[in-house]
Amino acid sequence: MRKLFAALLALLCLCQAHAGPAPYWRWESKVDGRLICAQVSPGEGWRRFNGPFNNARCRDHL
Repeated sequence: MRKLFAALLALLCLCQAHAGPAPYWRWESKVDGRLICAQVSPGEGWRRFNGPFNNARCRDHL
């Protein structure tokens, strides 16, 4: 039983090791058109404008 648990734990660790960072997106405000760069939506008043990007300045496309 311990070997099975150790094997499952090792498999879980290997899967996590291959995960990459989330992409950044440029978001546009529906109210005043302001643009921001974020990995997740800032809220309901924003829509995805451009992306994905590989940095927080929203300059280099993936």
